[in-house]
Amino acid sequence: MNENLVEVRHLKQYFNINVGMFSSKPLKAVDDVSFAIRKGETLGLVGESGCGKTTVGRTLLHLYKPTAGEILFEGKPVSTKAEIHEFRKKATMVFQDPYSSLNPRMTVSDIIGEPLDIHKLYSSREERRQRILELMDKVGLNSEHASRYAHEFSGGQRQRIGIARALALNPSFIVCDEPVSALDVSIQAQVINMFDELQEQLGLTYLFIAHDILVVRHISDRIAVMYLGKMVELADASEIYDHPMHPYTKSLMSAVPQPDPRIARANKRIVLSGDIPSPLNAPSGCPFRTRCPHASEACAASMPEFKEISPGHFAACHKINELN
Repeated sequence: MNENLVEVRHLKQYFNINVGMFSSKPLKAVDDVSFAIRKGETLGLVGESGCGKTTVGRTLLHLYKPTAGEILFEGKPVSTKAEIHEFRKKATMVFQDPYSSLNPRMTVSDIIGEPLDIHKLYSSREERRQRILELMDKVGLNSEHASRYAHEFSGGQRQRIGIARALALNPSFIVCDEPVSALDVSIQAQVINMFDELQEQLGLTYLFIAHDILVVRHISDRIAVMYLGKMVELADASEIYDHPMHPYTKSLMSAVPQPDPRIARANKRIVLSGDIPSPLNAPSGCPFRTRCPHASEACAASMPEFKEISPGHFAACHKINELN
């Protein structure tokens, strides 16, 4: 459990955006992010829309070419074409939208079997068929669904098809990009429980990206919080939930609904002023300083170091010791 399966070091992902006839400007979607995921664990990644969560997941799998930084899998770097090809046999992705991530012209059998076709992992048509039926059974789909098309299924069933496709190559690592955000709440619970069961059965490791902090808390061993392309806090799920240190994380946690009315009444909601800045014109120094009630001149002068405050609890804030 203590051995790192995936390591990300100083990852940057910039996109050049045209701002005039002949000029462009870098949009810093992910800016110097580092973390590690241990074998068999789930790291939850949370933050507001546009903070760079999905870009981290896609860049990690080289769906986007990283601008800078290093990605290691099982202790080995993943950068050359051959390394990326091998990496993609062991690392896959479940996409956010089950309506647009499945090809409407392909049957369920062909959608799930596509990774097997690409990597040529069967010796006969029968072996391919058996593997597809086995995967469908694993995610709770009937064998008669194999010849149907994606539009014939509900959102929850479509997401199960996407999960079966992600499992086709027997991966050890899966990036789950908001896999339940497009589903009804009752279906969300079923899909999350299925992720838990699959992890137990197959020894999977997840990077679970979501904006719903309750969903992330339920499934994650550790939680990382992002804001405007930067990672601001990282700790065990229970630790970050009960003892958030960064002002942004405290604001997020204060918004979580409490089922007990007495606790809810005592809970002080921390409302942030202003809107999230554009990553094209990010503030100098700490990206959160324009909305932080504790910001000072030091916050504008330099980006705080992302460092370990207590064992296993990391945060990036100049005033972390004053506020906790």
